[in-house]
Parts: sequence; C-alpha cells; structure tokens
Amino acid sequence: MPNDSGTSTLPDRSRPPAPGSLRPFHLPEVASSRLEGGLELRVVPDRRVPLVTGVLVMATGEAGVPERAAGLAGLAGEALMGGTRHRDGAGLAEALEEQGTSFRVSTGWDASMVSFTCTAERLPDTLALLAEVVREPAFPVDEVERLRKQRMAALAQRRADPSDLADDEADLVLYPVGHPWRRSILGTEASVDALEPAQVAGWAEAAYCPGGGGLVLAGDLDLAEAEGIVARHLGDWSGAPPAPPRLPEVRLGRERPVVIRHRAGAVQTELRILHTGPPRSTEDYHELLVANAILGGSFTSRLNLNLREKHGYTYGVRSGFTFRRRSGEFTVSTAVGTEVTVDALRESMSELSDYLADGPTEEETARARDYLAGVFPLRMETAAQLASRSAELLALGLPADTHHVYRDRIRGVTRDAAHAAIRKHLDPARAPVVLVADAEAVREGIEALGIGAVEVR
Repeated sequence: MPNDSGTSTLPDRSRPPAPGSLRPFHLPEVASSRLEGGLELRVVPDRRVPLVTGVLVMATGEAGVPERAAGLAGLAGEALMGGTRHRDGAGLAEALEEQGTSFRVSTGWDASMVSFTCTAERLPDTLALLAEVVREPAFPVDEVERLRKQRMAALAQRRADPSDLADDEADLVLYPVGHPWRRSILGTEASVDALEPAQVAGWAEAAYCPGGGGLVLAGDLDLAEAEGIVARHLGDWSGAPPAPPRLPEVRLGRERPVVIRHRAGAVQTELRILHTGPPRSTEDYHELLVANAILGGSFTSRLNLNLREKHGYTYGVRSGFTFRRRSGEFTVSTAVGTEVTVDALRESMSELSDYLADGPTEEETARARDYLAGVFPLRMETAAQLASRSAELLALGLPADTHHVYRDRIRGVTRDAAHAAIRKHLDPARAPVVLVADAEAVREGIEALGIGAVEVR
C-alpha cells in the first residue's frame, strides 16, 4: 500500500530481514563461600520475584558405580524421596506440599542433584527438609523394590525402541570393555535385577557428601542471607565421596567399524556416526560449539540442509558434542527410510569429510556466532535457569564466572579457529558407523560404499 509520498509501506518479502544488532545482556554476579563442614555455597541474586531455586550438587554419579552394580546411582536417586528416618514417603510428600514445593532428583554420570523452587520466606523450612532427605534417607525396602521393577521394565522397553537401540549399540562400538559409558545410564537388566535395598542405602551413605559438590541458590536473596540459613541445616555436613575410578582410554581403531543391528522388516533406519570427544574443560569449547552449529547443530546446518532440505531423506539430522567432566563424544544422529539408507549415509559421510577438509565460510561462521550468542540469554532468563546452569558448572568443576564470559568468547571465534578446533578433534576417516536397520535390505549397498568392513549383529 502506498503512503502519501507514493512509496510502498509493505515489507519486501522476497528476502529475509537483516538481523538486528546483538542486545547487551548482563548476568547477575555469583557470590560464593564455603561452610564449616566443607559445603561450597554459590548464590545468584535475582530480586525480580520473591522465589528461590536451589540445586544441591553431590559430586558422584553413575560413573562411580562398578559394572556389576550398574544402575545403582540412579536407583538411589529415584528412591531418595521414599522417606527419611523421621517420616515415611507420604509424610515427606505432605511436608513438601505444605511448603508449596517439591524435590526433583536427577542422577548423571558425573553428579547427583536435588533441586527445588520455593518462596523466599519458605527457604529455611525447605532447606530443613532438604537436609533431612540427603542426610537421613530411609530407603524403605518396598519402595526400592518397586522402583527397581520399574527400571527393569524401562530397560526392557529400551530394547524395543530403535532409537535407544542405536544409542546403546553406539556405546558398545565406541567404548572399550570396562568403560562405564559403554552401558546405559539406567544400568543393565542383569545388574539391576541383582540390586538390593541394602546396596542402595550403602551407596548413598558413601556418596551423598558435600565434598567436591555444592549448593546453588538463585533468586530473592544475597550471600549473607543465604549463609545464615544454609549454615543452620547444612553447615556441619562434612565428608567427601569416593574418588571416581580411572576411566579406560578410548581410542578409535585404524579401521572404521560399520555395525548394523538387524531388525527384520524395519521400514526405517536409525543412523549414528560416532567419534571420541574432549572434556568440557577443553580450551576449544567455544570454537567447537561454533563449528558444530554450522555442521549439524542448528536447523540451517549443512547436514540438515543436505539430508532434509535438498534430498528429503529425513525430518531432521543433528550433530553434537557431549561434553562431560572427563572426556566426551561426538555424534551425528538421524532416522531415514530403509530405501534411502545408503544414500543418506553416503551424503552424511561426504558432508562431514568435506567440512573437515575445507572448513566453514566466513558467512557461516558469523551466522553461527550470532545464533549462539543470541539464544544464550533465553537459557538464562529465570532464577530456575540461573540455578540449573550454575549447578552444571559445579558438577563439571568449572569456575563460577564461566557463563559470564560465554558470549564474548563465542563472538571472538574466527573462521580459522573453528576449523582448526574441529579438525583437531575429529577424523572422519576413522569415525565408526552404527545403523539399526533391516540388514538384508541395506547391507549390500553399504558395503558398496567402501567405508569399512560391515558387521551384522
């Protein structure tokens, strides 16, 4: 529609609008102290609403569990809310309901966490319950047994899910015997079937300690307020969990394995391309994030534009690094129709090899930098997000100001630095390939690609 001057006021829809300038974003400063018993306290003030989110980080997880008891850490975490020495599970749930909150327990490879959100005025009572839960858990036999059976059912269901099968098979291919990441974090059916309540209680007694972990509180309080409240309930809590076991070294073989997990009659293939990866503490962290965003970490990535937009092989394909406290991994993941499995694998391998050889363009690098820096504030908007992200730093052994320098570090990544980082950590010629597919339908075509000896399992 023309305006008074005769020019059109309608937007030009023939091309996308130019991005705006990056808006400034400032995170609250993190204050920290250490209590008498050794618990590290980190406080992130956020006075916008009268709420506080807390995350208690205990520095031991499933990686510290021996293979014969795999799944023990997660089962202990699930059973933690079954009751304490002073009240049963129903009584604990009722007490939490009176506070208007709930505890959420999560167990990872590196740490176990208990999180909550409550009103600021209820924080003292909530912390009293938290201390009771982690310091005096009861682990009732019937509750542990109920949860153990649930976990057995989840493991059985996992065997029937093609995506889970692909992930589990990928772990078997990538990690050596004796490595904890060779198994599912849920454990194995054999190990979980043998777990007993006494083992759960014993593991928690040794593992649930403040050493190496800490408590993050984000919300309507400051460090001085938090210290007094926390000290009353957790100030004398002391001890450290057992040192984590040494992980077996993960090495790629000189010959690439290509493994097909056979599913007769499958009309779809789950595809994984694997590689070892660095730990979260790597100096190349920000460069790898930018490099991967271009390769397969965003909707406009090279892999997605190729397999989804150009060829229509899949609804989506992604690549990404999994950064843990001690080493990590890289994965390309997608699902495609059986009839295009060979083509999709060929295009994925070609895209990966070409990218590692030639690197990104300046335009791609700038777009990835802007994207990662732009979405970062969306992940740090609320007190709950601030607490969760700060707790991750504790679990990974990273400084409290890590997120404060994130955007500057991302915006400083150059095209050459991104290329050098991903070339340093990935070798496409040795990357193992795992497929969950109808082997009779795809094996011949995959062998014809000549990327490695094919094994059907």
